[in-house]
Amino acid sequence: MSKSLLVINCGSSSIKFALYDANDLTTPKLTALAERLGEESPVLIVKGVGAGDLSLDNGADHQHALSAFIEYTREHISDLAGIGHRVVHGGELFHQSTIIDDSNFAQLETLNPLAPLHNPINLLGIRLCADMFPGVPQVAVFDTAFHQSLAESTYLYGVPYAWYEENGVRRYGFHGTSYRYISTEVSRRLQQPAEDLNLLIAHLGNGCSACAVRAGQSVDTTMGLTPLEGLVMGSRCGDIDPGLVEHIEQARGMDTHEVLRDLNRRSGLLGLSGLSNDMRTLLAAEAEGHEGARRAIDVFCFRVARHFAALSVSLRNIDAVVFTGGIGEHAAAVRQRILAHWRNMDFRLDDDLNNSNGDDQGRISQSGSPLVLVVPTDEEGMIAQDTLTLINHS
Repeated sequence: MSKSLLVINCGSSSIKFALYDANDLTTPKLTALAERLGEESPVLIVKGVGAGDLSLDNGADHQHALSAFIEYTREHISDLAGIGHRVVHGGELFHQSTIIDDSNFAQLETLNPLAPLHNPINLLGIRLCADMFPGVPQVAVFDTAFHQSLAESTYLYGVPYAWYEENGVRRYGFHGTSYRYISTEVSRRLQQPAEDLNLLIAHLGNGCSACAVRAGQSVDTTMGLTPLEGLVMGSRCGDIDPGLVEHIEQARGMDTHEVLRDLNRRSGLLGLSGLSNDMRTLLAAEAEGHEGARRAIDVFCFRVARHFAALSVSLRNIDAVVFTGGIGEHAAAVRQRILAHWRNMDFRLDDDLNNSNGDDQGRISQSGSPLVLVVPTDEEGMIAQDTLTLINHS
């Protein structure tokens, strides 16, 4: 019986799981999604081997979901060659995927303040797996690694340079595993070498960012020191005036920790709408006349368009605009509204293709329009590849 690889991808309100045959990484044997974590009616949906739906307790957190998945699928994941984990922030310490040991796990813990919604959850997954599968190698694959190609002029903030030298204050960027996959996949679909392509990619989910990719390398992206910067997201604010923090502290009697908590957990689509961080819920509510939902979607779409325009400065031309992530792959109305805001570009979508999330190539634009694609991401597949490569060479 061949060995298996397990991939765990923790998001801010969800966890994706994938189980692969170590001899064939093309299609997972089993996938699972735990979603709406920390909210009402969370659920674990397992597809493939052992398929089934498992309701979780209201408010169930990531630890609950991880434990439920491992218990539910234990008979299928008993012969593991390795476990790959998405880890959001590698800081200045980790520039590539890494096998985890006690020493570098301790280093990883020091990075938790840089991604407070993600890194602690990522490390929790590593701890749980170490307890449940002792001796199985674990690999961390970092969201930040793809953006190590950013130029100094792009990653530095206009703050005292000593803050960078002594405290690592710089723009790191995230969703790098997704961008690495998408840039490779677009090259394959268009049958053009990656080094000849200039791409603008939007990864839109509960966490959102956009990236300019030139010749297969990241040259600019919207997230910064932490995943809080950039686009409006499910519960994160995106770009703000830093002076807002002091103003709210004084105006509302809050301390810095409380303000940052609200900027991370109570802002974005949730804060603007007063209803939900889930775009599906907001689109349905908007259709019924909910003003908060309309407001949140409008702000969200405009911010993506504005950042697309800014990122285009880093490219000589735009060979394709690509949408990926849960919202990017499935919300036709959101894609249309984003491109409608980008008024100095003549994007024209084919309504039928947009509503069906693209043709075989992923194209949703009309003939003669700048190319727009919808390409499903495969972060789990990239994590599996890195995991297998590292454990085979360890």
